[in-house]
Amino acid sequence: MLNNRKIAVVLPAYNAAKTVQRTVDEIPLEIVDDIILTDDASADNTAALAQKLGLHVIRHDRNRGYGANQKTCYEAALQRGADIVVMLHPDYQYTPLLVTAMASMIAYDQYDCVLASRILGNGALRGGMPLYKYISNRFLTLMQNLLIGQKLSEYHTGYRAWSRAVIERLPLLCCSDDFVFDNQIIVQAAYFGFRIGEISCPTKYFEDASSINFKRSVVYGVGVLKTALQFVFKRWGLAHPAFLDDREDCRLPTTGPLLR
Repeated sequence: MLNNRKIAVVLPAYNAAKTVQRTVDEIPLEIVDDIILTDDASADNTAALAQKLGLHVIRHDRNRGYGANQKTCYEAALQRGADIVVMLHPDYQYTPLLVTAMASMIAYDQYDCVLASRILGNGALRGGMPLYKYISNRFLTLMQNLLIGQKLSEYHTGYRAWSRAVIERLPLLCCSDDFVFDNQIIVQAAYFGFRIGEISCPTKYFEDASSINFKRSVVYGVGVLKTALQFVFKRWGLAHPAFLDDREDCRLPTTGPLLR
């Protein structure tokens, strides 16, 4: 716990057997109360290995997508009593050692959500981020800051921390089940007025680290721009995208069986 708040780390996993132990070994157990891994029907032994490591493991019966994986992670964290939820990829691309710093920023009421930015501190290219991904990251972030009115260094990190109030409030069930979920949840947080903080995070690109291919990166980029435009049109009253509607039926349940 930090400041009497229960900390959960959630790991949305897909074929992460080669890296999950290295990730878990660096999670600061002195402050983390719960570690939840959702396996999105991996073809390897990710789930079995996670169970041996003592994690709370949920396995999808079929591959449902990265966004759907996160929905299960967050729902499980709420139902298991988390006050702060840190989402960390189990591919060891991001250092788990920052969990304490990120959770502290929420536990002591400085922010409602915290993003671990690969761009702050100029560590992205040094860590091996492909140049085309770096350029597209900077372009998409610039466009979103202009359209949404934020000043974030990046919207595309896979390392985030959320207060329970944010996860309960956002209409996450109306977000995509694919990769653009990552972007929609940040835009939701901005739209509903939550305080978004950032922290500099080194990153590592290596063979076993997960990464989407060029084609899916293009699809994601188009989705990011669409998400930002939907935000603008919603503010102008010209559109009503479901993921920005204040709908009770789009919120994660905090009791009962998991929606999967």
